[in-house]
Amino acid sequence: MRDTHAQRLARLERLAHGMDQAFRVPLIGIRIGWDSLLGLVPGIGDALALGPAGYVLIEGKRMGASNTLLARMAGNVAIDTLIGSIPLIGDLFDIGWKANTRNVALLRRHLERRAHAQRALAA
Repeated sequence: MRDTHAQRLARLERLAHGMDQAFRVPLIGIRIGWDSLLGLVPGIGDALALGPAGYVLIEGKRMGASNTLLARMAGNVAIDTLIGSIPLIGDLFDIGWKANTRNVALLRRHLERRAHAQRALAA
């Protein structure tokens, strides 16, 4: 049985949460995820974080995201990767940017707007 868009989005939201917000830093309350932790590993950390980000893009394409939206999502990943590769500054930037969470939210809004437009046309 094929997954519905809602099921796929829920799966992508869980992935984004794990990559961007899985852990709360004690005392200061900031949430970080595996993306931020992987970024601390010189050289390969940022490259490993590209896997889940790429999966979000692929799923977006499969779910019918427009090329414009996919380009915007890829831009978020590129910003995260480029700035994230700068030692220390990039690690701090990763904490706030949360490209995976941004991209899943963009995809959700796009799909909700599309569904609303289709319902309006059908009425």
